[in-house]
Amino acid sequence: MKGLYRIPDGMTVRVAVSGKSGCGNTTVSALLARALGVTLVNYTFRSLAGETGLSLAEILERARTDDSFDRTVDARQVELAERDSCVLGSRLAIWVLKCADLKVYLDADAETRAARILRREGGVIADIRAFTLKRDAEDSARYKKLYRIDTGDYAFADMVVDAAAAEPEQIVLSILEELARRNLAAPA
Repeated sequence: MKGLYRIPDGMTVRVAVSGKSGCGNTTVSALLARALGVTLVNYTFRSLAGETGLSLAEILERARTDDSFDRTVDARQVELAERDSCVLGSRLAIWVLKCADLKVYLDADAETRAARILRREGGVIADIRAFTLKRDAEDSARYKKLYRIDTGDYAFADMVVDAAAAEPEQIVLSILEELARRNLAAPA
């Protein structure tokens, strides 16, 4: 998919892609960034660990009781995304990247998401489903507490894609077509 489309000369275009775990957010964001030839911004707790010298386990443990870790990661994502044309892929991208030219929300039911996580990581489907639903609830509560963001309200997104009904490549093509309709990208 590399170089399928390009951003017109002189333009800066930022695409924000969000979705719950297992929706294909990371995959779609990476494929889209490659297709547009722009930077993928995917700054995570793992990235923060690398910068601070703390282990990922330490970061995760501290983040349970210290909101500054979440705030640091989210602020850094926005800072990186505001620099140039990019695709920002994160749970909160469509809410926090106010300057996004296109906001895309990937939606899929819990069964689909659990099955994808099972393929990616292995395990037992019932355990993955339970963990995923628990994580969804915890993430939602945390984002509401930290930012007053209701991740169940994504109606403002420019595109809501049924990620259960399409493969990542198909989703990327539909996003590219929407960017082209908005004159934000053109076939290469």
